[in-house]
Amino acid sequence: MTSDKHPWHKLIKDHCAQSDRPLIVVLGPTASGKTAFSIDLAEFLQSECGASSEVVNADSRQLYQKLNIGTAKITTEEMQGVVHHMIDVLDPREEATVGWYQKEAENVIDSILGKGTVPLLVGGSMLYISAITDGLTLAPPADPDVRKRLEAEYEADAGKTLHARLTEYNSSIAEKIHQNNMPRLVRAVEIFEINAGDTPREELWKTAEETKYDVLILGIQKPREESVVKINNRCKAMFEQGWVEEVKALVESGYTKEDPAMKSHGYKEIMQYLVTGEPESLADLQESIAAKTRQYARRQMTWWKRDDRIHWIND
Repeated sequence: MTSDKHPWHKLIKDHCAQSDRPLIVVLGPTASGKTAFSIDLAEFLQSECGASSEVVNADSRQLYQKLNIGTAKITTEEMQGVVHHMIDVLDPREEATVGWYQKEAENVIDSILGKGTVPLLVGGSMLYISAITDGLTLAPPADPDVRKRLEAEYEADAGKTLHARLTEYNSSIAEKIHQNNMPRLVRAVEIFEINAGDTPREELWKTAEETKYDVLILGIQKPREESVVKINNRCKAMFEQGWVEEVKALVESGYTKEDPAMKSHGYKEIMQYLVTGEPESLADLQESIAAKTRQYARRQMTWWKRDDRIHWIND
């Protein structure tokens, strides 16, 4: 790579030069090319900035051992010598709460920074990334029903009502969260509504000023038509690589639909197919999973598009 090949090169160089505790986040919807980009980024940091870097995984499913094909888990060859953390750290029976992830990932990031190395937080799990970049305490846990309602409220008037409500809850916190920052605004109101006064609200939220890192967020996106093709092709390739056989082996090893990892996208549907025979064909199963993956990618982009801290890269 040359230093002027991409617009983001100067961003990276300036950030590393000006930051005492740099953290570079690489996020994007599924099948957008985050993994390949992160390796290119590590190469750029080494060649152009003289900085070593290590990747911290922020994909909830790649935390699990034995879930390889369906998670598009990076291989040793694909790592190209770049050290990766938070991959294969849990048994499929263990639950990966966001609070647990925040604690473990911050320990890893602190260790990387302690060596004078740049941590790269790479993945697509929205709450995991927010836990690190926004310093969320994540107590209480996220509530899917409340989250869905608040996101709909946000979309109705671009966050005006939610920001006013947050101001009523805690004006000092509201002053630090911009109305356009959908992820933080929704999560802040969610925390206060779920909490219902059980804990002093000031204790439920760490403001951006209290976060531990100098964060630069890069978002990888593709044109919608290209994204659809990539998702469909990836799903097809996963089936050809033996995704169904991978799930079958997990079932034969004693894992059940109640285990946290087996409730994840794709694995749940394949397990149902193996147990009930539904849908009727592998082709129907593949299309069903691809359709749900496309829906998830749209939700990811809806979540991130309102966050004006993200520098979007059409890589």
